Amino acid sequence: MTLQPRCEDVETAEGVAITVTGVAQVKIMTEKELLAVACEQFLGKNVQEVKNVVLQTLEGHLRSILGTLTVEQIYQDRDQFAKLVREVAAPDVGRMGIEILSFTIKDVYDKVDYLSSLGKTQIAAVQRDADIGVAEAERDAGIREAECKKEMLDVKFMADTKIADSKRAFELQKAAFTEEVNIKTAEAQLAYELQSAREQQKIRQEEIEIEVVERKKQIEVEEKEVVRMEKELTATVKQPAEAEAYRIQQIAEGEKVKQILLAQAEAEKIRKIGEAEAFVIEAVGMAEAEGLKLKAEALQKYGEAAQLALVLDALPEIAAKVSAPLSKVDEIVILSGEKGSTMSDVNRLLAEIPNSVRAITGVDLTKLPLFQKATEAKE
Repeated sequence: MTLQPRCEDVETAEGVAITVTGVAQVKIMTEKELLAVACEQFLGKNVQEVKNVVLQTLEGHLRSILGTLTVEQIYQDRDQFAKLVREVAAPDVGRMGIEILSFTIKDVYDKVDYLSSLGKTQIAAVQRDADIGVAEAERDAGIREAECKKEMLDVKFMADTKIADSKRAFELQKAAFTEEVNIKTAEAQLAYELQSAREQQKIRQEEIEIEVVERKKQIEVEEKEVVRMEKELTATVKQPAEAEAYRIQQIAEGEKVKQILLAQAEAEKIRKIGEAEAFVIEAVGMAEAEGLKLKAEALQKYGEAAQLALVLDALPEIAAKVSAPLSKVDEIVILSGEKGSTMSDVNRLLAEIPNSVRAITGVDLTKLPLFQKATEAKE
């Protein structure tokens, strides 16, 4: 049986999707045991069904192998790829009693121009090699040309060197003669300048001596001028300044004594005021104590009459305190039952007054003779 397995858009190891078609020649094995296996697998199926089973098996192995290889490995070594498919698929197909006689790759292509790019890469590599060959040939020619030029320049440099050596020897000889002439000339010039310097030194020495004498005289004049100015300064500035300083010092000392005396006077004033206030407080306290003492003696002397007088003196204040809330009342309405009357209510209020006074002052009005007489007269 001739089978044509086809795997479309299968991703390779690098993720590039390619389509691979192949041609396989298979047959049913005739060995007794393998034939029995084939009969067990395919008995009752027609040739097309057998082809489909084997084709799907081959395509499955083909897909799995494509996933482990790169496009370059598949495209460049198709025989090795076909051999690998045969080796992997043969055991599974053999267990079905089928033998792979041959398997070849018919075509490999892709939809993303990856393979064409590989061709471009190869062409570019060939062109690169050609360019490299041309460049190497040009390089070799350039090297040879440079070597020839170098040999020419070496000969030229040797000739130029000999010329330069001769010229240098001439210049050295000329420089030696010139140096000798310059030395003699410099010696003569130096001798002249040295003698001239000696004469100038003598002249300068005489001038310095003259300047020293003049400077001494000038210093004497300046010293006398300084003495004169110092005396003038003493008479016109120093003595008046010392007098002014002494005057200011005396004024400051007087001001200081004045402030001290004022402070002492202020302190004495505060002390006297304090003593007077203390005396006043003491006198007031003694007067109040004396008044309380006399008041106590009077209360003790007059007894209940004096206490009653105190109570009567306090009654207006008590009445004012009690009636203060009533000052805000416009009218008072007294309500009584059928058995009562207004007078009975008033009498009842008056009867409660002694108790109120005793609660406030501690004085029992019922024990006073005056209050007892008033009560009897009311009855």
